[in-house]
Amino acid sequence: MTSDDAPRRDTFLPGFPAFANELAGTLAVHAQYVLHGNMRDQFLIQAPGSTPRPASVLPVLWSALQPSGFQSLICYDPVDGITTYPEESFPVADKLLGPRAVGRRPPLEKLRAHLARVVGVPEQPPLDGDGSATPGSRSAGTPPARVAFVVDYAARIVRVPGQLDPLEQDFFLFCHKLALVAKPFALPGPRPTPLFNPVIWLTDGERDLPVWFTAGVEPIRSIAVGMPTLEERTVLARLLAPTLPATSPAPPPDPQEFADTFAKRTDRMTLRSMMAIVKLARDRRIGPDRIADAVRIYKLGVDDDPWRRSSVREQITQGERMIGQRIKGQDRAIGKTLDILKRAALGLSGAQATSTGTRPRGVLFFAGPTGVGKTELAKQVADILFGDSNAYLRFDMSEFATEQAADRLVGAPPGYVGFEAGGELTGAVRRKPFQVVLFDEIEKAHPLVMDKFLQILEDGRLTDGQGVTTHFTGCVLIFTSNLGILVTDPRTGQREQIVHAGMPYQDLEVKVKAAIRDHFTVRIGRPELLNRLGDNIVVFDFISVEIAREIFQLQLANVVERVEQELQIDLELTDRAREELSDLCTVDRDNGGRGIGNLLESNLINPLARFLFAQDLPPASAVQVTGISQGDDTALPAVRATVTRAGLR
Repeated sequence: MTSDDAPRRDTFLPGFPAFANELAGTLAVHAQYVLHGNMRDQFLIQAPGSTPRPASVLPVLWSALQPSGFQSLICYDPVDGITTYPEESFPVADKLLGPRAVGRRPPLEKLRAHLARVVGVPEQPPLDGDGSATPGSRSAGTPPARVAFVVDYAARIVRVPGQLDPLEQDFFLFCHKLALVAKPFALPGPRPTPLFNPVIWLTDGERDLPVWFTAGVEPIRSIAVGMPTLEERTVLARLLAPTLPATSPAPPPDPQEFADTFAKRTDRMTLRSMMAIVKLARDRRIGPDRIADAVRIYKLGVDDDPWRRSSVREQITQGERMIGQRIKGQDRAIGKTLDILKRAALGLSGAQATSTGTRPRGVLFFAGPTGVGKTELAKQVADILFGDSNAYLRFDMSEFATEQAADRLVGAPPGYVGFEAGGELTGAVRRKPFQVVLFDEIEKAHPLVMDKFLQILEDGRLTDGQGVTTHFTGCVLIFTSNLGILVTDPRTGQREQIVHAGMPYQDLEVKVKAAIRDHFTVRIGRPELLNRLGDNIVVFDFISVEIAREIFQLQLANVVERVEQELQIDLELTDRAREELSDLCTVDRDNGGRGIGNLLESNLINPLARFLFAQDLPPASAVQVTGISQGDDTALPAVRATVTRAGLR
């Protein structure tokens, strides 16, 4: 009879976690259990007629097993050795294992003997050819007490994970056979139902124990211990509310309102974390009306929140005036970006969602032609929010084009090269939780790398290869992309530009957004990522002729200033030379400001450098550019320059 066919006893215990009920209800059909997952948490248990209380896993197991006649939990872990729960039940362990067993750390050979005595079979259980116990062996080994043997930190029994030495191999093989030959038995008394004396393995991961030990072995049942539900977090929040200090003259929030807020703010967090948050709030005199602050401090480890400063609004207001002077011809993109930043400053990003407090503070997706100011606007966002245009974390996603590149963001898995180093993204955000994170040219990343962003955008968190969770709730994420500018002909493989300078912005926006939608939904099959970006896609326009000339004038002024600073030479261009140079540098607007800069370098900076290098002019000289020469015998066009004043060496 399998476990699915066996009749289930009426052992459902109200007020106990699901894993405890599942274990208590199947003691007649399973000899061993592997409890895995959220093992180090606190769990709510409630006796009839009493208030729920948090308890660790051993009290939960004891409370669930005691009604079935269990007299003790005999526990083993590699640090403390043999102990009992409750402590006063040690005479039961002495009777089963011997008077010197409790308090010792037995080697694996001795631990085998202890397990055999608890289960009630000979230390070397004889097997028939069909895998069943030899007849007559059961009566001789029936234990005198109803106990469970709990092996805690089970994964740490193995010295090298995934590589068992001969002694460890023999131990787990013995336990494997022990599960196959064990039989349920009844003890004299009011509960005659045959039950196993189970062996209960506690481990963090389901595969932490050897796979062959548990896979397909019906007597060994794996039970997942999940994270607390919203209902459980709400119950604990109600229990913890009275312990918080009243720090303001205003009346405290309604208990149910506080519980709902606290439970939602701690989504995917443990009950143990909630208790630690309340302790932190008491230590810092944070009242129930500011529980969100306590959650943030616990998650990020910092008390100062730049988003709560009044200066953020002032910086955004000033930025509204300053950005337009630095980034030319992108009024629509700048306006939408500032709207999203204002929303972020007020804490209204994703306000329509249920769990708003866990998402990144702001998300922006900059798309459009190259060289029109996408990366520069990202720098200005960092300057507005955090006072430094270089205070942003940048990832060039062309470096993440392979599947293995995802490990660079979150760190390599255990056992792989680079595991100790951690992730570049997760480590940097933990060190500085309030910053702008720029993912440049996102379309070049491998789809499996893109999957890492799903959890960040939805939950505002990411767990690295070492199991450490990083929270992005204080960050602004900016993605840039050139999608929608060029398309590849599937027949010829040639790339063709589908949008051009001078086309109406509305048409440009429609084509670019359509290309982005096609890329995420069809090409890489990630429509859910596009859905999480929502309406935060900001499309940049091509620069107009007038804007191109303005950019040219700004870049030319930078050249003049640099010559003065580096060489102490006054550089001047005649009106004719300036006009000729402007025409040359602004002829190709498809490459934006970067293209203007490249042409300025070719037509002025390179020939000017050649001229100055050959002349070796002293400081305080003055050079006038009177025209731009092309088609001469040099590899690059040359400037026609005249030294109008020379200083002394």
